[in-house]
Amino acid sequence: LAEGTAIQDLINPDRVLIGGENDEAIAALVDIYAHWVSRDKILTTNLWSSELSKLTANAFLAQRVSSINSISALCEKTGANVDEVSKAIGMDSRIGSKFLKASVGFGGSCFQKDILNLVYIARSYGLTEVAEYWEQVILMNDYQKQRFADNINQTLYNTVSGKKIAFLGWAFKKDTNDTRESAAIYVADYLLSEQAEITVYDPKVSAERIYADLDYLNTRSSEENRALVKVVNTAYEACNDAHAIAVLTEWDEFKNYDWAKIKEHMKKPAFVFDGRKLLNRKELEDLDFKYYAIGE
Repeated sequence: LAEGTAIQDLINPDRVLIGGENDEAIAALVDIYAHWVSRDKILTTNLWSSELSKLTANAFLAQRVSSINSISALCEKTGANVDEVSKAIGMDSRIGSKFLKASVGFGGSCFQKDILNLVYIARSYGLTEVAEYWEQVILMNDYQKQRFADNINQTLYNTVSGKKIAFLGWAFKKDTNDTRESAAIYVADYLLSEQAEITVYDPKVSAERIYADLDYLNTRSSEENRALVKVVNTAYEACNDAHAIAVLTEWDEFKNYDWAKIKEHMKKPAFVFDGRKLLNRKELEDLDFKYYAIGE
């Protein structure tokens, strides 16, 4: 079940996996799901197979995200466009197009947790190379967040000290208020360490949640976080007098803003760092924004 699509996922799942060691209990669960799921989509396994299948599914999805994000860094150096690379390889039926969208990094409660569980199990059985292989998926994700923050700092003339950065989005993905392991938290933490001032707008995430996320890192005091980070009720308020905008969540509403109005009330030159490849480059550049997107 994925956040934002859980009901649809339950009604029409790709498969139902039931693991256990009691045949009667397994059969009872199969009969329940068979009321709306075709029996050929209901898989039964032993406990270890079901546990590892769950962990491995999320590990493979996260691996795809980290893989395309690693290529996005290469695209930025060579002049390639990561969207074109993603489309080209995604049309290969052996690869497919899902989870090949380059971004500032994956978040949420499952991907990192499940990979770390996989790493722990591998290490507990002495499989060091296996553990290190999967750990690299997380390290690449951390690198992508750091790289995004570094690019903001370097582009703003090698310092964000005293500069206002507007964050559009805080949730780890659209259509949820879940912020667990959101890339925005870590990008903000880095920029705050460089003395940036951050204003945040997210249509679903509360100010209390945003401050709690930053406090949890224990990088600075709660008072400092509240002094350096302001949470507002509209994107226009967030962007007012900002030196730069960072898009951290792919909320659909961000595409429909009056970007000319936003530009009018920003510092000049006005920068946009699109961590979700959400906005229209031509539209923003026609308005004289300095636009930077992952993998371009």
